[in-house]
Amino acid sequence: MLDKKQFITIKGTKEGLTLFVDDSCTFEHALNELREKIHASRPKHDEPVVSVKVKLGNRYVQEEQKEILRKIIAEDERFTIDSIVSDVVRRDEALQWQEASEVKTVNRIIRSGQVLEVTGDLLLIGDVNPGGKVVSTGNIYIMGRLNGIAHAGINGDKQAFITASYMKPSQLRIAEYISRAPDYESDGVYMECGLIDEEQDKIVIDRLQVLSHKSEISGFGRRMQNG
Repeated sequence: MLDKKQFITIKGTKEGLTLFVDDSCTFEHALNELREKIHASRPKHDEPVVSVKVKLGNRYVQEEQKEILRKIIAEDERFTIDSIVSDVVRRDEALQWQEASEVKTVNRIIRSGQVLEVTGDLLLIGDVNPGGKVVSTGNIYIMGRLNGIAHAGINGDKQAFITASYMKPSQLRIAEYISRAPDYESDGVYMECGLIDEEQDKIVIDRLQVLSHKSEISGFGRRMQNG
């Protein structure tokens, strides 16, 4: 007699459990087996709560289906959900990702009192004058002088960065981090970038070459890596 196919596979790691859901079965069949395996794997009440990552493969689930998964796994609060990851996204989500990953090229001077704001990465061919401001959800590349304000990663992307041919900003901002003019050399710097140094927990100015060591510099790539 052939063994029954397993729809749920659970693997232990140092961080907790990773739960793989077969994407070829129905959602109901997966839930039935999940209930059985979660009950059998549940830690005792004197043991620490275990973190669980759920990987759905090529299965798309609605938010209400994710909520069902959370309730089954977190029942009695013996497991905690770390993440629920699917390799499939809806078309509208894919289009939003595409828009957020595009490099928007603008050829102009941002004068005092003007604000240029874009979704995605910004490539500005021109200067940002004192009192001018550029804002982007992704990275900011300025082929010119940055004398005003630049805010990259406005939606909270701490891996975003700012580069400029000549950098003497009145203010740099990345995500919620702020760095003001006194942090920079009085004469400004050429072909440098501003990025968050996690060890120092602040924005620093460094050579452009440091960007070659970043694992992913595009906003789209970072979103893919972070789910």
